[in-house]
Amino acid sequence: MSPKARRETLAASHDPPGSPSPSAGGSERIIATALADPVEEVEEAGLRPRTLAEFVGQAQLVEHLGIVIQAARQRQQPVDHILFAGPPGLGKTSLAGIVATEMGAGLRITSGPVLTRAGDLAALLTDLQDGDVLFIDEIHRLHRSVEEMLYSAMEDAKLDILIGKGPTARSIRLDLPTFTLVGATTRTGLVSGPLRDRFGFVGRLDLYAPADLRAIVERSARILHVDVDDDGATRISERSRGTPRVANRLLRRVRDFAEVRGDGTIDGATAREGLDLFGVDELGLDKVDRAILETLCGRFGGQPVGLTTLAQCVGEEPDTIEDAYEPYLLQCGLLQRTARGRVPTARAWAHVGQTPPSAQGPAPLF
Repeated sequence: MSPKARRETLAASHDPPGSPSPSAGGSERIIATALADPVEEVEEAGLRPRTLAEFVGQAQLVEHLGIVIQAARQRQQPVDHILFAGPPGLGKTSLAGIVATEMGAGLRITSGPVLTRAGDLAALLTDLQDGDVLFIDEIHRLHRSVEEMLYSAMEDAKLDILIGKGPTARSIRLDLPTFTLVGATTRTGLVSGPLRDRFGFVGRLDLYAPADLRAIVERSARILHVDVDDDGATRISERSRGTPRVANRLLRRVRDFAEVRGDGTIDGATAREGLDLFGVDELGLDKVDRAILETLCGRFGGQPVGLTTLAQCVGEEPDTIEDAYEPYLLQCGLLQRTARGRVPTARAWAHVGQTPPSAQGPAPLF
């Protein structure tokens, strides 16, 4: 049986009744989507570091990962399965590519929401070559049936599949090539215990220090052929929310501003003027961040506000507020979460240029 026919058989054996056959484009189309490299679809593809030596920041994690990779190379074995956890934009996808590059292995990229059926994962695993790195982004969003199939694949390099239905169904076990699974998650608590325990190395990525972000901005500027001085790189790094992805995005926007409104050179004044124009203030807050603070301070006068009410006031989904905006506001000391709701801190009042009610004097008597 050819490899393609074998994959189609595996996928069909796990498809629910009435699902399209691989020849009709169902499973094949899903697998093609799963294998598509999202790195090729974004402008910052060339900005990703390729080796550990090029990776800036996360010094302790890089040191630990370097030891794990070097030991695996010396034993001529694949690297243990790796789980990277941390907020979005800190380099989890880049580190997966670095693991493959350092090991001289192929890289397959997919994501948890894409693998909706066990047959999708079965076809993907059987198509791997010895030593390949399989990267699953947002691994905490895997379907339960897909996750359970991963257990034997990660531990024993075996794949248990069920062929047929009813009394005639039979179970077979297939040998898989040795591979390294690299998972990435932004919500470690949602990764099930059995799956998390099967990773041999778990690395936590933290927000970057301004000095590391400045080095990233300078490196990206060289790749993009942008002339930026130390002051300009510092201004961009200070407003990047501790995230390299944000730093690279701001660099591109300031580059556009410098080319249209200036001579193409990014100095401190140009960076500051360009970032102000695009609505990024000195703390890295954008329009939605400021809307949250102004709603808490102005509309509700510092009283506790529930998440749903806050989301409706600023026109965003509650999950977006909680996952994308609230963590940075908490880290900046601008927001507090209480049992009754969200309340602004004294720093938030100062940032929006308003005075807390307690500092406005006693309420008038009527």
